[in-house]
Amino acid sequence: MAARTGSTARSSRAEQASRTSPDSIGIDALLADPATGIIVCCGSGGVGKTTTAAALGLRAAEAGRRVVVLTIDPARRLAQSLGLTELDNTPRPVAGIGVTSGGSLHAMMLDMKRTFDEVVEAHSTPDKAAQILANPFYQSVSSSFAGTQEYMAMEKLGQLRAEAERDGTWDLIVVDTPPSRSALDFLDAPKRLGSFLDGRFIRLLTAPARAGGRAYLKVFSVGATITAATISKVLGGQLLADVQTFVAALDTMFGGFRERADVTYALLKEPATAFVVVAAPERDALREAAYFVDRLESEGMPLAGVVVNRMQTLGAPALSGSRAAAAAEQLEDRGDTVADDDLAGLTPALLRLHADLAAVATRHDGHVRRFVAGHPGVRLSTVPASATDIHDLEVLRTVGAALAAG
Repeated sequence: MAARTGSTARSSRAEQASRTSPDSIGIDALLADPATGIIVCCGSGGVGKTTTAAALGLRAAEAGRRVVVLTIDPARRLAQSLGLTELDNTPRPVAGIGVTSGGSLHAMMLDMKRTFDEVVEAHSTPDKAAQILANPFYQSVSSSFAGTQEYMAMEKLGQLRAEAERDGTWDLIVVDTPPSRSALDFLDAPKRLGSFLDGRFIRLLTAPARAGGRAYLKVFSVGATITAATISKVLGGQLLADVQTFVAALDTMFGGFRERADVTYALLKEPATAFVVVAAPERDALREAAYFVDRLESEGMPLAGVVVNRMQTLGAPALSGSRAAAAAEQLEDRGDTVADDDLAGLTPALLRLHADLAAVATRHDGHVRRFVAGHPGVRLSTVPASATDIHDLEVLRTVGAALAAG
């Protein structure tokens, strides 16, 4: 990954952006810039975030970048659209792309538990790793603890960046963050994990292991002993023992969790990272996008802009919705004169369909204009609504071209 100072990277992007539409993100310039090492696609669920990440990765690869796309979405249709039978925790090469100048594309889907296991195995002795992995409480926490998915996404991003710097396998990482309806949990994960590890409950559970033997009996008060007994009655003696064993075994790793989280968090704030907020052209989705934009700016994260997917457009913009509806009504009133003409009989229905689509297009345009008015300094690109699902590379190329057109 090319080394470049923050000021140089920013000026390079500013020059490239000046050659694009002033209101668009300038996707091709962003993807072509060797200073861009990470693109993070974030947004609420159901707005096409995963598709956007895949389309960006494909377009960058076909322009000569060595790209890996990390997605959180388990939907099989994304793997199928990339020509893969499945996606898992290991980057898989995507075949059939028109690469130039050594470009390549790999894709993977975060396996939360496997990533947690990898962290344990990498930062523990073999004996301690085996003890942790076999612990029932660990098996539950690594699969379902609140915030684990977001934190493991951070861990995997850190691993991919380290591999990129060590081996040069890829020079661009595109991250599809976990869907979140109301917060940037991806950014909150390190803080949440730290709160869990520093919590009173965890300190209580680790006190016996940390104090040990007779020292524990001297230091640990009678009140705390009663509290522990109460917890044992509520949770069950075996569960409490599993929790204490897990925490004691993992205790030496806690500092490493925090350090890696801090390193990855700092990585996200570097000029080499670009956040793309993905939204849909509806009021609630754009309200969520506004929250993401404000939060990223408050955190000092480098925002590339907002992508609004599924914008309704009209094939015949000169024909307004009201004129189409009026024409349909007139033709229906004259229905007896066109009853023998099957094609003419379809005309009123087509005009009413056009009127409905025009109403949707007007609504979408209004929502986007209000968003732009509220965020005048934020670049924005739109992608027209697709008539088909994303089912192959060709459709992904179409999405990528629309992103580039802005």
